[in-house]
Amino acid sequence: MQVSQFTENPIVLRLLEELRQEGIYQKQFSDVLDDQGNQYVDLVQEGGGMLGIALTGYVYILEQVGIRFMGLAGTSAGAINTILMASLGKIQEAKSHKVLHYLANKNFFEFVDGDEDVINFIKLSVSKPKEVGFFWKFKYAWFAYQIADTIREHIGMNPGINFLTWLIEILEENGIKTLKDLKKLRAQLPDSLHIRDGVENTIDGLEARLVMIAADITTQTKIEFPRMACLYWDNPDEVNPAYFARASMSVPVFFYPLRLNNLPRNEEAKQRWSELAGYRGEIPQEVVLVDGGIVSNFPINVFHKTNAVPRLPTFGVKLGIDRTESTTIKGIRSLFGASFDTARHIHDFDFIFRNPEYRQLVAHIDTGEHHWLNFAMSDYAKVDLFVRGAKAAADFLKRFDWQKYKEYRRQLKVT
Repeated sequence: MQVSQFTENPIVLRLLEELRQEGIYQKQFSDVLDDQGNQYVDLVQEGGGMLGIALTGYVYILEQVGIRFMGLAGTSAGAINTILMASLGKIQEAKSHKVLHYLANKNFFEFVDGDEDVINFIKLSVSKPKEVGFFWKFKYAWFAYQIADTIREHIGMNPGINFLTWLIEILEENGIKTLKDLKKLRAQLPDSLHIRDGVENTIDGLEARLVMIAADITTQTKIEFPRMACLYWDNPDEVNPAYFARASMSVPVFFYPLRLNNLPRNEEAKQRWSELAGYRGEIPQEVVLVDGGIVSNFPINVFHKTNAVPRLPTFGVKLGIDRTESTTIKGIRSLFGASFDTARHIHDFDFIFRNPEYRQLVAHIDTGEHHWLNFAMSDYAKVDLFVRGAKAAADFLKRFDWQKYKEYRRQLKVT
């Protein structure tokens, strides 16, 4: 595929023209600016497998109107987009074109890197017909039986090596081989960064934070990479940050979990576990990390400051519309499915419920009937997801009111 198939889609071009005509390019979205007219925000991206292509459409529209991203956070697919955006250039540079280049030239089904039985099972699962006949059920049961040993041995179907290699190669092409390299890039704030005229504030202490969420199921810990990487590596600055995204996207059962051993075990390490994770037991010989979506699929709270009027907002983008329908529990399968969904979403739902001002900051992308694990997605479907993300971004830019949001936060501070 070509990047132009996404960016020159007629709907996307029409959206940008509408935004231009409505004056959105000149609209205020933040009090942190540079001399090129870019406005800076923090961005949090939700996880959602292949639906993450829609996140790129959302980001593309924001970049086109001059929005750039200071803090970046995400889980699973959101973490992948986060690390790509953080690594493919300086903070003031638009990067969605580069992200699209890598997405357009990747056969995503290569991420399904299990054995032949696993590949056949997944192909059959994502092509499930509306009317399931006996022959389909028989094949499904047969392939499920064939892959049972793989799942028992590895606690997953796909090693995730293809994904990790792909991401490592992308980062290295862009000069990022270690966390130290990434920190150096992220520390290069624009020289002309300043606060909007007439606003009583400074850029003192402003930093380009980076957060990718993973779940350590060995110690029951929500992990924020890279901040908590020191729990797992003696010298985290020398670790390739692709491993953080690999941990964050380890969908249970679909991918092997990321296993780490030889953890730091001295007294300082024990103190770090207590301070950073609240864990006071013996440091395990090995830890198992899985998809951060099981604990926080939309980590909108990571940049939150209580009772403060922010210099820049935290925009959030979600894949799908939340809680518009109840779930009917018909049996054990739906019970476990609903329980899992509740566990992975409730922390983020609860934060927004307790901080309702965030509803002004969060955009929802209608992802339609697209399946989050369809790695064999057609080119048409990829473009459709991108366009859906672009539409959500255009709608959000039209409705967001920076001054109104600041006034709301100012009132919270007073009370």
